[in-house]
Amino acid sequence: MKYKLVIFDFDGTLADSFPYFMSTVNILAETYHFPPIDPVKVDQMRGMDARQLLKNSRIPAWKVPLIANAFIRMMGRDIGQIPLFTGIADLIKKLTTQGVRIAIVSSNSEQNIRRVLGPETASLITYYGCGTSLFGKQHKFKKAMTSLGLKPHEVLCVGDEMRDQEAAEKSGMAFGAVAWGYTRADVFENQPGIAVFYSVEDIARACWG
Repeated sequence: MKYKLVIFDFDGTLADSFPYFMSTVNILAETYHFPPIDPVKVDQMRGMDARQLLKNSRIPAWKVPLIANAFIRMMGRDIGQIPLFTGIADLIKKLTTQGVRIAIVSSNSEQNIRRVLGPETASLITYYGCGTSLFGKQHKFKKAMTSLGLKPHEVLCVGDEMRDQEAAEKSGMAFGAVAWGYTRADVFENQPGIAVFYSVEDIARACWG
């Protein structure tokens, strides 16, 4: 076993929430007074990191937590619209059966995450680090690791944004990007040292080296 712990991001990595995000973001734009997203520019925006997105959207930093919390509340109201990606529940079950611990670190709420996972899959998660700030994931990564008495080289972080990769790097942990998330796969393919997972089976294989 190469990794004893896999830390997953949630939105865009385990849960297919991007369509819901696109259906609600312009409602938030009207409420919090930032420019609406032009559907024509979505693919371009999916090539940006979080800092570039904030700059492009002209959202001041102080508004980010307000907008994020509003989105989380809206998702909670419409949680039935958020499915897991195909194969995710089976992947989590397979990894835990083989002795790999699972953590989820996300800016989303634990309640939302548990509801999307369902009770059986949610019970397999060893550590929930929820409600993280936009650029504060590395602290939760380290907390998940130390709570299990592990070292950075025993941990794989899996996400769909460059800020996930940055947090893993700051924590000294390996990182792999899913090809189906918010950020386009080619963004990660052009970065040296980043594994890109094109299927859930790729993640399972990475855990065994």
